[in-house]
Amino acid sequence: QVQLVESGGGLVQAGGSLRLSCAASGLTFSSYNMGWFRQAPGKERELVVVLLWNGIITDWTDSVKGRFAISRDNAKNTVDLQMNSLKPEDTAVYYCAADSSLNGFRTRRVNYWGKGTLVTVSS
Repeated sequence: QVQLVESGGGLVQAGGSLRLSCAASGLTFSSYNMGWFRQAPGKERELVVVLLWNGIITDWTDSVKGRFAISRDNAKNTVDLQMNSLKPEDTAVYYCAADSSLNGFRTRRVNYWGKGTLVTVSS
């Protein structure tokens, strides 16, 4: 049974930083593309970034470029999202996702989803 468990969300002031982590189990982690989505209240789920199995990072959403970073540790089966210079508009539930195909992320039809972690940025 595949599980993706996010952690690290919370309340932070604008300009602050948070580091989200996603722990994966039940899949051959090193073979999967991993990514983060977010969903703000009243909005559609949005793809934030994808980190391919081969280390290529792609599909950054424009609003976070230069502020967020993604990394993975195949030995620990984790993928992290470092979020810096946070803004109130970054407030959302952040979801970890895994898919064998990049297209799964682009169509928001990934193989596996985490349950999400809430990030709230106060002004």
